[in-house]
Amino acid sequence: MSEERKDLLEEQKQSGETGEVKTEGTQAEQPSVSEPAAAEGKAGVGSQTKEPVTPSVNGGEQVKESDTASAKADDGAQAKAAETSSDKPSDASPQASGSEAAPTKQAESKSDDAEASGQTAQPAAASGEKAVPKAPRLTPEERAARRAAAAAAKAAKSGEGGSAGGEDGAGKAGSEAAEAAPEQPKEPSPKQPLLDKITALIREHVGMDAVEEAYINEADLHLPVVVVKNDRWFRTAALLKDQLKLTFLACLSGVDYEKYMEVVYHLESLETGDQYCIKVRTDREAPSVPSVTPVWSTANWQEREVYDLLGIDFPGHHDLRRILLPDDWVGHPLRKDYVPLDPEV
Repeated sequence: MSEERKDLLEEQKQSGETGEVKTEGTQAEQPSVSEPAAAEGKAGVGSQTKEPVTPSVNGGEQVKESDTASAKADDGAQAKAAETSSDKPSDASPQASGSEAAPTKQAESKSDDAEASGQTAQPAAASGEKAVPKAPRLTPEERAARRAAAAAAKAAKSGEGGSAGGEDGAGKAGSEAAEAAPEQPKEPSPKQPLLDKITALIREHVGMDAVEEAYINEADLHLPVVVVKNDRWFRTAALLKDQLKLTFLACLSGVDYEKYMEVVYHLESLETGDQYCIKVRTDREAPSVPSVTPVWSTANWQEREVYDLLGIDFPGHHDLRRILLPDDWVGHPLRKDYVPLDPEV
């Protein structure tokens, strides 16, 4: 026996022992495995360890084709089993995704169908709006009935208009009767007692003809107004200050009414709070009102101002001269007939 063959046998023996050990372990763990399967396991393990090259029967190298084929078969079976186990989860996932995707596609198809139906319904509705059904033709009897109803409605409307006109006439008559009825007397002013008091005082102490006019100025908080005769004014002023305590001359002003001029005095009592308005009228051609500077000293500059702007003279004033304009000024600017000497000024 050649050396090469001896080496090959030793290697086979060693591989067979190794396979027996492994097969015994396998048999101990799995007693149901048969002996032929164990033998195959031995061969498989040995073949995986090394693939020996043997000389051929004819004197060349002979290869253990059976061992190599069985090892390849085992490898193929293991690879197939691994592929099968790895393919199972992947097969399940596409099925699940496919089941989830199916309702989505169905919903999309439904929405597309709804949109398409809506789009088609709109033109139909539009066409429906344009199409107006024709009214049925009336028979002669129906036409006559309609004409009679229209005539009756017209007659009723004209009757209502007449009744409304009668009501308007009655309303007019009622308003005219109300206007013709005597007016109710006005309620007396709350300041009427003050007016009665001052007029009675003047007439009693100055003269019955001293008061030309007396009234209540409602627009000015019901202010009592008394028009005093010009030549009785100075005595009246002293009386009012002494008897009614009208110690404060609040304002003195002049007015040009074109037909006459007027000086207005606003008097007030600081003790009682009563207020009065006294007016004194004068001729416009030669206006003149007695000065009251001896009674109320504050009348000094106010009378000078009225003299300067309106040209009213105040006899009894101790220093009557212009106060706003220069002494050589011609005319009085607040008079209605005032013509400036120099229009450009």
